[in-house]
Amino acid sequence: MTDLQAMGERAVSAKYALQKVSAQERDTTLREAAKLLSSQAPKILDANEEDIRAAQESGMHPGMIDRLRLTKERIEAMAEGLCQIAELPHCVGEIMERFERPNGLVIEKKRVPLGVIGIIYESRPNVTADAFGLCFKTGNAVILKGGSDALRSNIAIVEILRSALEQTGMPADALQLIESTDRAAAAALMKMNGYVDVLIPRGGAGLIRSVVENSTVPVIETGTGNCHVYVDKDADLDMAVRIVVNAKTQRIGVCNACESLVIHRDIEAAFLPRLAEALSPSRVELRGDQAVREILPDCTPASEEDYGTEYLDYILSLKTVDSVEEAIAHINKYNTKHSDCIVTQNKETGEKFLGEVDAACVYVNASTRFTDGFEFGFGAEIGISTQKLHARGPMGLRELTSYKYVIHGNGQIRG
Repeated sequence: MTDLQAMGERAVSAKYALQKVSAQERDTTLREAAKLLSSQAPKILDANEEDIRAAQESGMHPGMIDRLRLTKERIEAMAEGLCQIAELPHCVGEIMERFERPNGLVIEKKRVPLGVIGIIYESRPNVTADAFGLCFKTGNAVILKGGSDALRSNIAIVEILRSALEQTGMPADALQLIESTDRAAAAALMKMNGYVDVLIPRGGAGLIRSVVENSTVPVIETGTGNCHVYVDKDADLDMAVRIVVNAKTQRIGVCNACESLVIHRDIEAAFLPRLAEALSPSRVELRGDQAVREILPDCTPASEEDYGTEYLDYILSLKTVDSVEEAIAHINKYNTKHSDCIVTQNKETGEKFLGEVDAACVYVNASTRFTDGFEFGFGAEIGISTQKLHARGPMGLRELTSYKYVIHGNGQIRG
């Protein structure tokens, strides 16, 4: 028996043990875990510093290092996320539907945990705590496979979280981390039918594609973020500048950052110089079409590839359009179905954009950076689903559940 098989067996045992744990007990454990994360932050920071040093020595891109880096504030945010999850209403066990058949059978549709969830993710060690919190709240056991670049950080976080489980009398194997850095371990996790009920990849396009193409375990696909902001001819230009600057520069190494800007031709001359000035302190490289470069001569020519790229860097592609219809067509061609925004004061145009853009999250007059479980009030998120089956957008508690039918009879038999 391989170690992974043993982990799978322990996770299955843990998922059944969690069925006997009350909602109040799970909340108590989450609060204890939050306290331990805060009190043992120095241990996490020491481990993270080793990961950062190794990443810098390997020449990792600054945007990816930002994803990897933990600070005292980010650890406090992880702890606060667990506390928020503890305060959220429990959904497991709720009766989603109830109806009675003519033969007297009473049928209830009851929300239940998915079971054992496998998560494969890159960098972002904060995902470790988020995944634990959401899975544990919903009665799921979880097996984590993080990236090798964050291994020390993830080990430190998991040790602390498992301590919280043990201290509150919960099954410690409700949370397990695959510490092997061998790619074969991830490949094996994708084949753990019978142990793992669903697999969630969270990371770059290559990782997600690999999991979707190779997994025999059912997959909830999360997506990369080639997010757009469209500045309409009826936009408040001051608002548009604020939104684009925030969406592009507030944090570059995240999937909800703006990567592409679409601008209506009627306001380009008034808007682009102001935007370029606002972006200049962050040294954002602009890559635009011919119309953009006539207004901003220093702008780099944009290629077809630019419009489909998630940069995770201080780079922004720019495209000129003559109508909202053209903007929508461009966005639907190049986006990754993640998050897109229109800035406009025209309500009818805004509603058209909301209705026709194909993305998990579509905004009017707000930064795409809000696509986040914490910002949506979910406490945290397991990822941003860009597919349409079962879950879409920030995945919180309900997205980590399934349902079963519970039928009450009084001796009925089928004729």
